[in-house]
Amino acid sequence: MISSKLPNIGTSIFTVMSALATEYSAINLSQGFPDFPVDPLLIDRIHYYMKNGYNQYAPMPGVPVLKAEIAQMMERSYGRVTDPQDEVIVYSGATEGIFVTIQALISPGDEVIVFDPMYDSYDPVVRLAGGIPVHIALNPPDFMIPWQEVADRITPKTRAIIINTPHNPTGTMLSADDLKELSALANKHNLYVISDEVYHRIIFDGRQHESVLRYPELKDRSVAVFSFGKTFHATGWKIGYTVAGKAITNELRKIHQFVTFSVNTPIQYALADHLKDPANYLYLGEFFDKKRKRFLEGIKQTKFKPLSCSGTYFQLVSYVPEGNESDYDYAIRMTKENGVAAIPVSVFYDDQRDHHLLRFCFAKDDATLDKGLEILKTL
Repeated sequence: MISSKLPNIGTSIFTVMSALATEYSAINLSQGFPDFPVDPLLIDRIHYYMKNGYNQYAPMPGVPVLKAEIAQMMERSYGRVTDPQDEVIVYSGATEGIFVTIQALISPGDEVIVFDPMYDSYDPVVRLAGGIPVHIALNPPDFMIPWQEVADRITPKTRAIIINTPHNPTGTMLSADDLKELSALANKHNLYVISDEVYHRIIFDGRQHESVLRYPELKDRSVAVFSFGKTFHATGWKIGYTVAGKAITNELRKIHQFVTFSVNTPIQYALADHLKDPANYLYLGEFFDKKRKRFLEGIKQTKFKPLSCSGTYFQLVSYVPEGNESDYDYAIRMTKENGVAAIPVSVFYDDQRDHHLLRFCFAKDDATLDKGLEILKTL
Protein backbone atom coordinates (compact mmCIF):
# COMPACT_ATOMS: atom_id res chain seq x y z
CA MET A 1 0.00 0.00 0.00
CA ILE A 2 1.23 3.47 -0.87
CA SER A 3 1.93 5.74 2.08
CA SER A 4 0.69 9.08 0.76
CA LYS A 5 2.78 12.17 1.38
CA LEU A 6 -0.37 14.26 0.97
CA PRO A 7 -3.11 12.07 2.46
CA ASN A 8 -5.64 14.89 2.85
CA ILE A 9 -5.18 16.44 -0.59
CA GLY A 10 -7.73 15.69 -3.30
CA THR A 11 -8.25 17.02 -6.81
CA SER A 12 -7.79 20.78 -7.23
CA ILE A 13 -11.00 22.83 -7.17
CA PHE A 14 -9.98 24.31 -10.53
CA THR A 15 -9.94 20.87 -12.11
CA VAL A 16 -13.23 19.93 -10.44
CA MET A 17 -15.12 23.01 -11.59
CA SER A 18 -13.70 23.06 -15.12
CA ALA A 19 -14.56 19.38 -15.57
CA LEU A 20 -18.06 20.02 -14.28
CA ALA A 21 -18.46 22.99 -16.60
CA THR A 22 -17.49 20.78 -19.54
CA GLU A 23 -19.80 17.97 -18.46
CA TYR A 24 -22.81 20.28 -18.13
CA SER A 25 -21.90 22.62 -21.02
CA ALA A 26 -21.75 25.50 -18.56
CA ILE A 27 -20.03 28.83 -19.10
CA ASN A 28 -16.73 28.49 -17.31
CA LEU A 29 -16.11 31.61 -15.26
CA SER A 30 -14.30 29.53 -12.65
CA GLN A 31 -10.77 28.65 -13.76
CA GLY A 32 -8.50 31.58 -14.55
CA PHE A 33 -7.72 31.16 -18.22
CA PRO A 34 -8.57 33.62 -21.03
CA ASP A 35 -10.72 32.43 -23.91
CA PHE A 36 -9.46 35.06 -26.37
CA PRO A 37 -6.42 34.82 -28.68
CA VAL A 38 -2.75 35.33 -27.93
CA ASP A 39 -1.11 38.24 -29.80
CA PRO A 40 -0.51 36.91 -33.34
CA LEU A 41 2.86 38.70 -33.46
CA LEU A 42 4.03 36.54 -30.56
CA ILE A 43 2.72 33.41 -32.26
CA ASP A 44 4.60 34.41 -35.41
CA ARG A 45 7.87 34.74 -33.46
CA ILE A 46 7.43 31.25 -32.00
CA HIS A 47 6.82 29.91 -35.50
CA TYR A 48 9.94 31.73 -36.70
CA TYR A 49 12.17 30.14 -34.08
CA MET A 50 10.66 26.70 -34.61
CA LYS A 51 11.29 26.91 -38.36
CA ASN A 52 14.83 28.13 -37.80
CA GLY A 53 15.97 25.24 -35.66
CA TYR A 54 15.54 26.48 -32.07
CA ASN A 55 13.99 23.19 -31.00
CA GLN A 56 16.45 21.49 -28.68
CA TYR A 57 17.16 21.86 -24.97
CA ALA A 58 17.45 25.42 -23.72
CA PRO A 59 20.10 26.26 -21.12
CA MET A 60 18.88 24.99 -17.76
CA PRO A 61 18.24 28.40 -16.09
CA GLY A 62 16.72 29.94 -19.24
CA VAL A 63 17.98 31.31 -22.54
CA PRO A 64 20.31 34.28 -21.95
CA VAL A 65 18.44 36.73 -24.18
CA LEU A 66 15.18 36.14 -22.30
CA LYS A 67 16.83 36.48 -18.90
CA ALA A 68 18.44 39.73 -20.07
CA GLU A 69 15.04 41.12 -21.11
CA ILE A 70 13.53 40.06 -17.77
CA ALA A 71 16.33 41.88 -15.93
CA GLN A 72 15.73 45.05 -17.94
CA MET A 73 11.99 44.83 -17.32
CA MET A 74 12.55 44.51 -13.55
CA GLU A 75 14.76 47.59 -13.55
CA ARG A 76 12.27 49.60 -15.62
CA SER A 77 9.32 48.49 -13.51
CA TYR A 78 10.69 48.39 -9.97
CA GLY A 79 14.11 50.04 -10.01
CA ARG A 80 15.66 46.67 -9.18
CA VAL A 81 19.07 46.33 -10.86
CA THR A 82 19.09 42.62 -11.68
CA ASP A 83 21.92 40.37 -12.84
CA PRO A 84 20.36 38.18 -15.55
CA GLN A 85 22.97 35.48 -15.12
CA ASP A 86 22.87 35.12 -11.33
CA GLU A 87 19.41 36.37 -10.30
CA VAL A 88 16.89 35.08 -12.87
CA ILE A 89 15.59 31.56 -13.57
CA VAL A 90 12.94 30.55 -16.12
CA TYR A 91 10.56 27.73 -15.11
CA SER A 92 7.84 25.55 -16.53
CA GLY A 93 5.23 27.85 -15.03
CA ALA A 94 5.08 29.99 -11.90
CA THR A 95 3.78 26.96 -10.00
CA GLU A 96 7.11 25.24 -10.60
CA GLY A 97 8.87 28.40 -9.47
CA ILE A 98 6.89 28.33 -6.21
CA PHE A 99 7.57 24.62 -5.75
CA VAL A 100 11.29 24.97 -6.33
CA THR A 101 11.54 28.01 -4.04
CA ILE A 102 9.80 26.27 -1.15
CA GLN A 103 11.85 23.09 -1.60
CA ALA A 104 15.06 25.12 -1.61
CA LEU A 105 14.34 27.30 1.41
CA ILE A 106 12.25 25.10 3.71
CA SER A 107 13.59 22.17 5.75
CA PRO A 108 11.75 19.60 7.92
CA GLY A 109 10.25 21.28 10.97
CA ASP A 110 10.37 24.81 9.54
CA GLU A 111 7.21 26.87 9.94
CA VAL A 112 5.90 28.92 7.01
CA ILE A 113 3.26 31.61 7.46
CA VAL A 114 0.56 31.60 4.78
CA PHE A 115 -2.57 33.72 4.44
CA ASP A 116 -6.05 32.35 3.78
CA PRO A 117 -7.82 32.48 1.40
CA MET A 118 -4.73 30.97 -0.19
CA TYR A 119 -3.75 29.77 -3.66
CA ASP A 120 -3.96 26.05 -3.23
CA SER A 121 -0.37 25.02 -4.02
CA TYR A 122 1.34 26.69 -1.07
CA ASP A 123 0.24 24.43 1.78
CA PRO A 124 0.89 21.04 0.13
CA VAL A 125 4.29 22.11 -1.22
CA VAL A 126 5.35 23.30 2.24
CA ARG A 127 4.28 19.91 3.61
CA LEU A 128 6.20 18.06 0.89
CA ALA A 129 9.31 19.92 2.07
CA GLY A 130 8.65 18.72 5.62
CA GLY A 131 7.56 22.19 6.67
CA ILE A 132 4.60 23.23 8.79
CA PRO A 133 2.12 25.70 7.26
CA VAL A 134 0.89 28.29 9.75
CA HIS A 135 -2.43 29.63 8.46
CA ILE A 136 -3.59 33.17 9.23
CA ALA A 137 -7.09 34.03 8.03
CA LEU A 138 -7.92 37.21 6.14
CA ASN A 139 -11.56 38.20 6.29
CA PRO A 140 -13.93 40.20 4.10
CA PRO A 141 -14.57 42.82 3.05
CA ASP A 142 -10.97 44.11 2.86
CA PHE A 143 -8.90 40.96 3.57
CA MET A 144 -6.18 43.05 5.22
CA ILE A 145 -3.21 41.25 6.78
CA PRO A 146 -3.36 41.48 10.62
CA TRP A 147 0.29 42.28 11.16
CA GLN A 148 0.11 42.10 14.95
CA GLU A 149 -1.22 38.55 14.66
CA VAL A 150 1.58 37.73 12.22
CA ALA A 151 4.14 39.01 14.74
CA ASP A 152 2.48 36.99 17.51
CA ARG A 153 2.57 33.77 15.44
CA ILE A 154 6.28 33.97 14.65
CA THR A 155 8.33 31.43 16.61
CA PRO A 156 11.98 30.34 16.58
CA LYS A 157 10.90 27.74 13.99
CA THR A 158 9.42 30.28 11.55
CA ARG A 159 11.45 30.25 8.35
CA ALA A 160 9.40 32.11 5.74
CA ILE A 161 6.29 34.12 4.92
CA ILE A 162 4.43 33.60 1.64
CA ILE A 163 2.59 36.61 0.22
CA ASN A 164 0.50 36.96 -2.93
CA THR A 165 -0.12 40.40 -4.43
CA PRO A 166 -2.28 41.14 -6.36
CA HIS A 167 -4.09 38.43 -4.45
CA ASN A 168 -5.82 35.38 -5.83
CA PRO A 169 -8.72 34.88 -5.09
CA THR A 170 -9.67 38.22 -3.50
CA GLY A 171 -8.25 40.78 -5.96
CA THR A 172 -6.78 42.82 -3.10
CA MET A 173 -3.27 44.28 -3.09
CA LEU A 174 -0.63 44.90 -0.46
CA SER A 175 0.20 48.55 0.19
CA ALA A 176 3.53 50.25 0.83
CA ASP A 177 2.70 50.16 4.54
CA ASP A 178 2.15 46.39 4.30
CA LEU A 179 5.57 45.93 2.70
CA LYS A 180 7.17 48.03 5.44
CA GLU A 181 5.57 45.84 8.10
CA LEU A 182 6.69 42.74 6.22
CA SER A 183 10.24 44.05 5.83
CA ALA A 184 10.52 44.85 9.51
CA LEU A 185 9.38 41.38 10.57
CA ALA A 186 11.48 39.57 7.98
CA ASN A 187 14.64 41.40 8.99
CA LYS A 188 13.98 41.19 12.72
CA HIS A 189 13.39 37.43 12.65
CA ASN A 190 15.67 36.52 9.72
CA LEU A 191 12.84 35.23 7.54
CA TYR A 192 12.59 34.51 3.84
CA VAL A 193 9.79 36.14 1.86
CA ILE A 194 8.26 34.18 -1.02
CA SER A 195 6.25 36.65 -3.09
CA ASP A 196 3.77 35.35 -5.65
CA GLU A 197 3.35 38.28 -8.06
CA VAL A 198 1.96 36.56 -11.13
CA TYR A 199 -0.77 39.23 -11.61
CA HIS A 200 1.61 42.18 -11.24
CA ARG A 201 0.58 43.65 -14.61
CA ILE A 202 -3.17 43.50 -13.95
CA ILE A 203 -3.85 46.43 -11.63
CA PHE A 204 -6.72 48.94 -11.49
CA ASP A 205 -7.69 52.39 -10.23
CA GLY A 206 -4.24 53.93 -10.46
CA ARG A 207 -2.78 51.60 -7.83
CA GLN A 208 0.96 50.79 -7.75
CA HIS A 209 2.15 47.22 -7.45
CA GLU A 210 4.31 46.91 -4.35
CA SER A 211 6.75 44.22 -5.45
CA VAL A 212 9.31 42.96 -2.95
CA LEU A 213 11.79 43.97 -5.64
CA ARG A 214 11.17 47.63 -4.78
CA TYR A 215 12.65 47.13 -1.32
CA PRO A 216 16.47 46.84 -1.12
CA GLU A 217 16.24 45.61 2.48
CA LEU A 218 14.46 42.49 1.18
CA LYS A 219 16.89 41.77 -1.65
CA ASP A 220 18.83 38.99 0.06
CA ARG A 221 15.85 37.31 1.66
CA SER A 222 13.08 37.39 -0.95
CA VAL A 223 12.04 35.54 -4.09
CA ALA A 224 9.58 37.15 -6.51
CA VAL A 225 7.64 34.73 -8.72
CA PHE A 226 6.08 35.81 -12.04
CA SER A 227 4.14 34.26 -14.93
CA PHE A 228 4.31 34.88 -18.66
CA GLY A 229 1.11 32.87 -19.03
CA LYS A 230 -0.83 35.50 -17.09
CA THR A 231 0.88 38.41 -18.86
CA PHE A 232 0.42 37.19 -22.43
CA HIS A 233 -2.92 35.31 -22.19
CA ALA A 234 -1.17 31.97 -22.69
CA THR A 235 -1.66 29.93 -19.54
CA GLY A 236 -1.18 26.69 -21.48
CA TRP A 237 2.44 27.54 -22.28
CA LYS A 238 3.39 27.20 -18.60
CA ILE A 239 6.35 29.59 -18.48
CA GLY A 240 7.22 31.59 -15.39
CA TYR A 241 10.33 33.03 -13.77
CA THR A 242 11.82 34.08 -10.46
CA VAL A 243 13.97 37.03 -9.49
CA ALA A 244 16.06 36.71 -6.33
CA GLY A 245 19.50 37.45 -4.96
CA LYS A 246 22.47 35.41 -6.14
CA ALA A 247 22.76 33.17 -3.08
CA ILE A 248 19.09 32.15 -3.19
CA THR A 249 19.05 31.78 -6.98
CA ASN A 250 22.01 29.42 -6.77
CA GLU A 251 19.97 27.14 -4.50
CA LEU A 252 16.87 27.38 -6.71
CA ARG A 253 18.92 26.39 -9.73
CA LYS A 254 20.09 23.21 -8.00
CA ILE A 255 16.51 21.99 -7.61
CA HIS A 256 15.08 23.32 -10.88
CA GLN A 257 17.58 21.19 -12.84
CA PHE A 258 16.01 18.05 -11.37
CA VAL A 259 12.38 19.10 -11.81
CA THR A 260 12.03 20.18 -15.44
CA PHE A 261 15.69 20.98 -16.21
CA SER A 262 14.80 23.42 -18.99
CA VAL A 263 11.82 25.14 -20.59
CA ASN A 264 10.36 25.31 -24.11
CA THR A 265 13.11 26.78 -26.29
CA PRO A 266 11.32 28.57 -29.18
CA ILE A 267 8.79 30.17 -26.84
CA GLN A 268 11.61 31.57 -24.69
CA TYR A 269 13.24 33.23 -27.69
CA ALA A 270 9.89 34.58 -28.88
CA LEU A 271 9.14 36.01 -25.44
CA ALA A 272 12.53 37.73 -25.42
CA ASP A 273 11.60 39.49 -28.67
CA HIS A 274 8.15 40.41 -27.35
CA LEU A 275 9.50 41.94 -24.14
CA LYS A 276 11.64 44.41 -26.06
CA ASP A 277 8.59 46.61 -26.51
CA PRO A 278 7.01 47.47 -23.11
CA ALA A 279 3.78 48.33 -24.92
CA ASN A 280 3.22 44.58 -25.23
CA TYR A 281 2.54 44.32 -21.49
CA LEU A 282 1.93 47.80 -20.10
CA TYR A 283 -1.58 47.87 -21.59
CA LEU A 284 -2.86 44.98 -19.45
CA GLY A 285 -4.30 47.01 -16.59
CA GLU A 286 -6.46 49.09 -18.90
CA PHE A 287 -7.40 46.04 -21.00
CA PHE A 288 -8.67 44.00 -18.06
CA ASP A 289 -10.23 47.01 -16.34
CA LYS A 290 -12.67 47.27 -19.24
CA LYS A 291 -13.64 43.64 -18.73
CA ARG A 292 -13.93 44.14 -14.98
CA LYS A 293 -16.26 47.13 -15.47
CA ARG A 294 -18.33 45.19 -18.00
CA PHE A 295 -18.72 42.38 -15.50
CA LEU A 296 -19.55 44.77 -12.64
CA GLU A 297 -22.17 46.55 -14.74
CA GLY A 298 -23.87 43.24 -15.41
CA ILE A 299 -23.63 42.09 -11.78
CA LYS A 300 -25.64 45.15 -10.70
CA GLN A 301 -28.69 43.41 -12.17
CA THR A 302 -28.18 40.19 -10.20
CA LYS A 303 -28.56 39.11 -6.58
CA PHE A 304 -24.77 39.13 -6.15
CA LYS A 305 -22.88 41.97 -4.46
CA PRO A 306 -19.32 42.62 -5.70
CA LEU A 307 -16.44 43.19 -3.30
CA SER A 308 -13.61 45.61 -4.01
CA CYS A 309 -11.11 44.40 -6.62
CA SER A 310 -7.80 46.21 -7.16
CA GLY A 311 -5.98 43.64 -9.31
CA THR A 312 -5.98 40.18 -10.95
CA TYR A 313 -8.73 39.10 -13.34
CA PHE A 314 -10.97 37.73 -10.60
CA GLN A 315 -14.02 39.28 -8.97
CA LEU A 316 -15.45 38.15 -5.64
CA VAL A 317 -19.18 38.45 -5.06
CA SER A 318 -21.21 37.84 -1.94
CA TYR A 319 -24.69 36.39 -1.80
CA VAL A 320 -27.36 35.39 0.72
CA PRO A 321 -27.44 31.59 0.98
CA GLU A 322 -30.54 29.47 0.78
CA GLY A 323 -30.85 27.68 4.10
CA ASN A 324 -27.65 25.96 5.20
CA GLU A 325 -26.29 25.38 1.70
CA SER A 326 -22.50 25.91 1.60
CA ASP A 327 -20.79 28.02 -1.03
CA TYR A 328 -19.24 24.81 -2.39
CA ASP A 329 -22.61 23.10 -2.82
CA TYR A 330 -24.07 26.28 -4.29
CA ALA A 331 -21.27 26.54 -6.87
CA ILE A 332 -21.83 22.91 -7.85
CA ARG A 333 -25.60 23.42 -8.12
CA MET A 334 -25.24 26.64 -10.10
CA THR A 335 -23.01 24.86 -12.60
CA LYS A 336 -25.31 21.87 -13.01
CA GLU A 337 -28.69 23.61 -12.93
CA ASN A 338 -28.00 27.09 -14.25
CA GLY A 339 -25.01 26.64 -16.53
CA VAL A 340 -22.44 29.02 -15.01
CA ALA A 341 -19.34 27.82 -13.15
CA ALA A 342 -17.63 29.81 -10.37
CA ILE A 343 -15.19 28.97 -7.58
CA PRO A 344 -16.41 28.78 -3.95
CA VAL A 345 -14.02 30.81 -1.80
CA SER A 346 -14.25 28.54 1.26
CA VAL A 347 -11.94 26.03 -0.47
CA PHE A 348 -9.09 28.54 -0.16
CA TYR A 349 -9.35 28.51 3.66
CA ASP A 350 -7.62 25.86 5.73
CA ASP A 351 -10.68 25.64 7.98
CA GLN A 352 -13.12 25.93 5.03
CA ARG A 353 -14.78 28.95 6.63
CA ASP A 354 -17.73 30.00 4.52
CA HIS A 355 -18.33 33.72 4.03
CA HIS A 356 -20.78 32.97 1.18
CA LEU A 357 -18.45 34.24 -1.48
CA LEU A 358 -17.89 33.13 -5.08
CA ARG A 359 -14.97 33.95 -7.35
CA PHE A 360 -15.69 34.71 -11.00
CA CYS A 361 -13.02 35.07 -13.68
CA PHE A 362 -13.59 37.98 -16.07
CA ALA A 363 -10.61 37.17 -18.34
CA LYS A 364 -13.06 36.12 -21.02
CA ASP A 365 -14.27 37.28 -24.38
CA ASP A 366 -17.03 39.89 -24.07
CA ALA A 367 -19.55 37.49 -25.59
CA THR A 368 -18.70 34.87 -22.95
CA LEU A 369 -19.07 37.39 -20.14
CA ASP A 370 -22.37 38.69 -21.48
CA LYS A 371 -23.80 35.20 -21.85
CA GLY A 372 -22.77 34.29 -18.32
CA LEU A 373 -24.21 37.52 -16.92
CA GLU A 374 -27.54 36.95 -18.65
CA ILE A 375 -27.84 33.65 -16.83
CA LEU A 376 -26.81 35.15 -13.48
CA LYS A 377 -29.52 37.80 -13.84
CA THR A 378 -32.15 35.03 -13.84
CA LEU A 379 -31.08 33.46 -10.55
